Amino acid sequence: MADVDVMQSVDIKKSKKTKKSKKEVNIEEVESELAGKNDQDGEYTKAMSKDWHSGHFCCWNCDESLTGQRYVLRDEHPYCIKCYESVFANTCEECSTLIGIDSKDLSYKDKHWHEACFLCNMCRVSLVDKQFGSKADKIYCGNCYDSQFASRCDGCGEVFRAGTKKMEYKTRQWHEKCFCCCVCKTPIGTKSFIPREQDIYCAGCYEDKFATRCIKCKKVITTGGVTYKNDPWHRECFVCTHCETPLAGQRFTSRDEKPYCADCFGELFAKRCTACTKPITGIGGTRFISFEDRHWHNDCFICGACKTSLVGRGFITDEEDDIICPDCAKAKLMAS
Repeated sequence: MADVDVMQSVDIKKSKKTKKSKKEVNIEEVESELAGKNDQDGEYTKAMSKDWHSGHFCCWNCDESLTGQRYVLRDEHPYCIKCYESVFANTCEECSTLIGIDSKDLSYKDKHWHEACFLCNMCRVSLVDKQFGSKADKIYCGNCYDSQFASRCDGCGEVFRAGTKKMEYKTRQWHEKCFCCCVCKTPIGTKSFIPREQDIYCAGCYEDKFATRCIKCKKVITTGGVTYKNDPWHRECFVCTHCETPLAGQRFTSRDEKPYCADCFGELFAKRCTACTKPITGIGGTRFISFEDRHWHNDCFICGACKTSLVGRGFITDEEDDIICPDCAKAKLMAS
């Protein structure tokens, strides 16, 4: 309840003195005049900076006289103590009785308490002039509130006291000193970090423990890596084993688990075409024909005489290790 002004009306007896006149006057007229003044200027009450007939200064609610009584002003209207308390007094949340005008009314979020009833819901200590918290329409001292409801650090499990700096990430939170790398225990502060499952790592410890490293140079791959045979490579490290030409995005093949560009593989390991002597690599789907210990590109497998393609046809080898079509072989036989 807000502080109210409790006032006391003043009951005053007022009489006017009349001076005796040496001049004779009409007695009835004087008596009549005095009687009128007694009717108007008799007993009165002074309240609210005004003068009232004693019978007119009454409670705004019950009309009982307030002359000589304590009263309370509300919206410029006087009320007796009983009416004021029944109409305007708040009910205490603790004891459920009215908070009278002689009691101090403590309020918080539209709730009211007697000063003696303003207690912690758990330990019952007085909360007057102390910090307190509220939860589910109940009030608690600082210690009880913290023990029951305050958020706790994901590092040490202790509560966050008032004024404590809190570090937050997604749904988790830490004291500043608890927000540190789980490996080296260095405080993260405002530096970059990497979360993994329930742990926090500084960049250096995360790289040492989890980062992908190039199979060739053993350094961490941060961006733009290449995977070959389930092994990670830097793009610049993934080169031909023979000539060291970068292979990322290029045609290549392998020999003995090592990568080679098409040119080097052909020069070093591929069969050679009997006709053109160039390597037959097979890269990119190139087809070739083999006969005994000789090999040809599809395009090179032609009749040695008429140059007709022999792919898918019969052929004959002559004494000069040439291959000829049956027609040319027959013609050559008849000519001899």
